[in-house]
Formats: sequence, C-alpha cells, structure tokens
Amino acid sequence: MKISKIYDDSLAQELGLVVGDKILEVNGKSLRDIIDFSFEFAEEEIELLIEHSDGEQELIAFEKDVDEELGAEFESAVDKIRCCKNHCVFCFVDMIAPNMRRSLNVKDDDYRLSFLYGNFITLTNLTDADFKRIKNFHLSPLYVSIQAMNPKVREKLLRTPLAAKIQSQLDKLESAGVEYHTQVVLCPNINDGAELDYTITELLKRRPNVLSLAIVPVGVTKHRRDKFPLTQFDKEGALKIIAQVEKFQRKLRGEDGKTFVYLGDEFYFLAGVEMPPVEYYDDFPQIENGIGMTRNFIEEFNFLKIENTNQKLIVDVICGTSIASVMKNLAAEEMKLNPNLDVRILPVTNNFFGATVNVSGLLTGGDIIDTLKKFDRPRDKILIPATAIRFGENVFLDDVTLDDMQKKFSAQIIPISTGGEFKMALRNSIG
Repeated sequence: MKISKIYDDSLAQELGLVVGDKILEVNGKSLRDIIDFSFEFAEEEIELLIEHSDGEQELIAFEKDVDEELGAEFESAVDKIRCCKNHCVFCFVDMIAPNMRRSLNVKDDDYRLSFLYGNFITLTNLTDADFKRIKNFHLSPLYVSIQAMNPKVREKLLRTPLAAKIQSQLDKLESAGVEYHTQVVLCPNINDGAELDYTITELLKRRPNVLSLAIVPVGVTKHRRDKFPLTQFDKEGALKIIAQVEKFQRKLRGEDGKTFVYLGDEFYFLAGVEMPPVEYYDDFPQIENGIGMTRNFIEEFNFLKIENTNQKLIVDVICGTSIASVMKNLAAEEMKLNPNLDVRILPVTNNFFGATVNVSGLLTGGDIIDTLKKFDRPRDKILIPATAIRFGENVFLDDVTLDDMQKKFSAQIIPISTGGEFKMALRNSIG
C-alpha cells in the first residue's frame, strides 16, 4: 500500500515514513487492502515492512497505543479494484463518451469499496471466500444493488445467470450478521409496476438486516450503444411511481415512524411536485446516493442564521436543469432581503452526455464554460456545484480543471456543496 500523504506530528512522521513509501506487511502479514491494514495495525507491538521509492526494503519495529493511528493516507484503499463482470442494460459506464480517462471506465463491483465508501455492489461477483471474509471481519453495512427481487427480471436486467440467485446471496449476508442498504435502478416496463411492489414487499420481510431502499430512475446518455430497448420516465410515469411508493411510505411511517423506502430526487423533478418534508428522509441514510439531497440543501439554507450585510453583489449560479427552480426560489428569497444583491441562476444543458442528463453532478467544465460565455456579464462571483468536480483533484469529468475555468473569467469561481454554503456565498461570507 503506497503512502500518498503524511500528517504532521503523526506516528508516520515520527517513524520517518515519507510519501511514496509502500507498506508491504504488518507483523509479517501481507496486505490486500486498508481493511487488512486496519485489522493488523490494531495491535500494540508492530513490525512494518517498508519498501522505499528506490526499491530498498526496511523493517521498522515499534510499540504504540491500541487506538493510535499511523497518520497517513494511501494512494488506493485496495490492492486491485474488483471489476464487474455483468452486462447490466442500464450500466452508466457503458454510456459515457469514448476516449475518456481510464478511471471513468472502471466498473467497480468491489465489496471492500462498498464497506469503505458506500459503493453499490450486485453480489454476483462475490466468491465463497469473499463471503467468509465479510463474515470474519464483520464488514457491515454494505450497499447492494437489488434492481428486482424476481430472479427472472433481475437476470434480464444484469444479463448474467448469477443475478437470479439474489435470494440466496442475501441469505448469506444475513447469516453473517451483515446489515445492508439497497438500491433499485427503475426501468420503465421492466422492474416497475407490480415488479416494484414485489421487490419492496420482499425487502421489507428482510428487515432489520435491510436498513433502507432507494429507488432511482434509470438515466440514459446520448453515448449509449447498447441495443437493449431502454426508455426513461416522463412526467406521467414519475407521478405514478410517486403515488405507488407513497402508499408504502405512509404505511411504514404509521407502523414505526420510519420511511424505509425513498425515491430519488429526480422523480419529484420530473413530476413537477415538491420534495417530501425533511422528516420523510429520517436520518438521510442514502444522501451520498443523492436521496434527499435537494431537501437537505433547502433545510441547510433555511437553518443557517447569518447576518445580511446588504452589500452590492452580482452572482451567477451554475446548476443542472433539474434543480434550477429550487435554486431560483432560494435566490429570490435572498434578493428580497437585499435589494443590492443580483443573482442569476444559469441552468446548464448537458451537451456532453445529452440533454436528458439533467443533474448538477454530471455537468462538465466545457458545458459550464459555454453557458457562462453565452450569458456573459460583469459579475463578482460564479458559483458552481462542487459535485461536478472530482474530489481532491479540482477536475471535471471532461478533464477541464478548475484552474482552466478560472483563467477564462475575471469573477471568482466558488464550488458550493451545501445549502449553508450557498447562503454564505450570497451574503458574501465566503469567497
């Protein structure tokens, strides 16, 4: 495991470790991933086998407190990412533009990344040894892509016979004492309607091991080359799904006060209806999956109490077309409070992936730049969605960097993550 960062005043710094060093073994045991490292490093007496950048190996022995951490970050959490062998009809990786950077073409189906980062896995690529390790290390919770509990429908969607074994695969997780969050990518006329009712009902039977269920609409880009017929939901279809799922939500909240099954924000945007109230999202168990992100953004915006300075400020706000109306409403509230504030919401049409891809997180640098140039004006700030930038690298999906973008405009460009940050930017408290 290659070290990418050393924290100041850390044990790693004290030991003389540097960026580029590789940890090959801990107490004589080789490492497959950060899970192995964490387990072995929990001991008080440690021997690290280090390989330096020049190829020289060194054994470092020391004592530490049980809960003392190394104080370093690694280049990768796993030795080699386990890739998906399925051919899902809705696979987004298969719908990205050709000749994009290699990392965007990785089809991750790695249970370790599911445990560490909340990545969804299908379970079809797990071996008996993987299930055993999940049990031994108690890797819980995991995040599982269900798609359908009907074996035939799931096999049709994932295009592998292993997909039909979903019931027994979930049984293995539960016998190991593992809890898991679930997801359904909903495809019109395939796993919706009666099939969706069946999937929800079957997953409800598996509580308390099943912690939540997220239902998101399938997305299709203009780069999709798969011949399998796949359509997207329209307004009427989204309204039907909302009504169908609300029946379960009302029943469940009446029984134990928890919603359990949540719809992706896109359904409400498509239907043109308001997001559910904040209590319907419980503790936002799948917000990293985009579930309830809009409601959370609104709540953070309204909750933050900060002085209104009434400063003169001209701001352009970049966002996806789906959330534009929400952003306009929030900006209008601020402009009422400050007549010197001029906020313009600029929804960006996603020409890179196709206009049907309307979320902010998939906007590219090129499309953002084109929109800003088209609607150019003197401005003090440009706010962009932080979700469109790869974490830690300041680069968009099309490899345009934030620095590239900043060089084209005199106004300060500020990535925004939360509703609180949005309000602070409009009140000139950040940037």
